[in-house]
Amino acid sequence: MLRRRMLIMLAIVLLIVLILGGIKGFSIYQQVQMFSKPKPPVSVAAAEAQLRQWQERLPAVGSLKAFQGVELSLEVAGTVKSLHFESGQQVKAGQLLLQLDNDQETALLGTAQADLGLAKVDFGRGSQLVGDSAISRGEYDRLTSQYRRNQAVVEQLKASLAKKSISAPFSGTIGIRQVDVGAYLASGTVIATLQDLSSLYVDFNVPEQALPHLSLGQQVLVQVAAYPGQTFPASLSAINPKVEESTRNLLVRATLANPDGKLLPGMFASLQLLLPDPHPQVVVPENAITYTLYGNSVYVIGPKKGKDGQPENTAEGQPQLAVEQRTVQTGERRDGWVVVSKGLQAGDQVVTAGQLKLSPGASVRISDDAALKPAAPGAD
Repeated sequence: MLRRRMLIMLAIVLLIVLILGGIKGFSIYQQVQMFSKPKPPVSVAAAEAQLRQWQERLPAVGSLKAFQGVELSLEVAGTVKSLHFESGQQVKAGQLLLQLDNDQETALLGTAQADLGLAKVDFGRGSQLVGDSAISRGEYDRLTSQYRRNQAVVEQLKASLAKKSISAPFSGTIGIRQVDVGAYLASGTVIATLQDLSSLYVDFNVPEQALPHLSLGQQVLVQVAAYPGQTFPASLSAINPKVEESTRNLLVRATLANPDGKLLPGMFASLQLLLPDPHPQVVVPENAITYTLYGNSVYVIGPKKGKDGQPENTAEGQPQLAVEQRTVQTGERRDGWVVVSKGLQAGDQVVTAGQLKLSPGASVRISDDAALKPAAPGAD
């Protein structure tokens, strides 16, 4: 009896195991069937590689400098008697800006001019008398020397008097006033800055290898942080005749017009020096390039071929598309486009969005979904 019960229990356990095994096997079969089905095409955005005239640019950085700019300072010490400008004012060349107290120099100059007048009369009388032999040649020489000495004293006092004032050396915009009337100023004190902003210079360095591509008048594009997205045209105006030995760089200068006064000296500038001889290059949107440590690549779209080498069609009768991952050699990037010097030809269709879902040989479908489309090249 006990043996019969054990056999029944064993049969029940065996039946349960078979049922569980069948369920598990059926589940595995379903999974195999699911994974063995062809994957649906991946929706991607695409663009064609284009052949464009491409002008190479040499990037650089520099600083803006005024066409003329000085720090106005005093050559002699003195007390400020009067000021003839306001901060930020436009001034003309030769305009009086500051006058120091010059009463003492003015009085000394009056005395010297009176002495000069007397010496001139004595010199004129002596010139007549020496011709009549009424005075000796030695006395005439003394009168001549005295006259010339008095002339020199007057000129010296006039020069000292001129140093008691500051006039604008050129037309421009004067900066913020640093002095006040009545203040005693030591020699060398800066009263304000004067800048001619009608045009500006920008000095920058380029590698010595770029020297054969440089020429006066060459176009330069200037950008500053104060006006993002705005480009100011300039032209190459000077090339330094010496290469810096420590850096092997060459200093060059570009000149740009500044009629609106938007740019100021001292601004940091990003520059693009346009190199000569533009030539056709294959370019693709920057979104199409996949950058890795092992090299750059793109997914190229083409017809999918079966085992017999013939193109396959979709259920709708349309050609089935697939991707090929291709290594490329890239060059300059600009305005959302990248130069591809090796690995692509003009007309090749490349994936511009959806690369993360792809693997080599995957089937794809070019979608018109706006969400898949990347920003237009050159857009911010």
